Amino acid sequence: QVELVESGGGLVQAGDSLRLSCAASGRSISPYTMAWFRQAPGKGREFVTLESWNGGIYYAEFVEGRFTISRDNAKNTMYLQMNGLKPEDTAVYYCAADRNAFATASKEERSYLNWGQGTQVTVSS
Repeated sequence: QVELVESGGGLVQAGDSLRLSCAASGRSISPYTMAWFRQAPGKGREFVTLESWNGGIYYAEFVEGRFTISRDNAKNTMYLQMNGLKPEDTAVYYCAADRNAFATASKEERSYLNWGQGTQVTVSS
């Protein structure tokens, strides 16, 4: 079992940047696909981006080149660099680890077993 803890959220203005971190403990994240999801007020949780265990990266269409996912396996930490933030990016951001090692990457929530508690990102206009 892996424990995930997000940090780095906050209140920013439109156009600003934030860097979210997801620190993992309990096991190595290197053989697992890792993902970021978000949940806006009154909406369901949605996929943002993932990095597979073998380096494949996928982004939701709404990212439009503004976000960058990365990981440092030596630090057992994943990151989400968010630039050009918009008010519609306001949400709680969650990191998640795939339930199976070396699995085919998926954008579906049900593929992820371990979740962090979330970090709030608020973008004012």
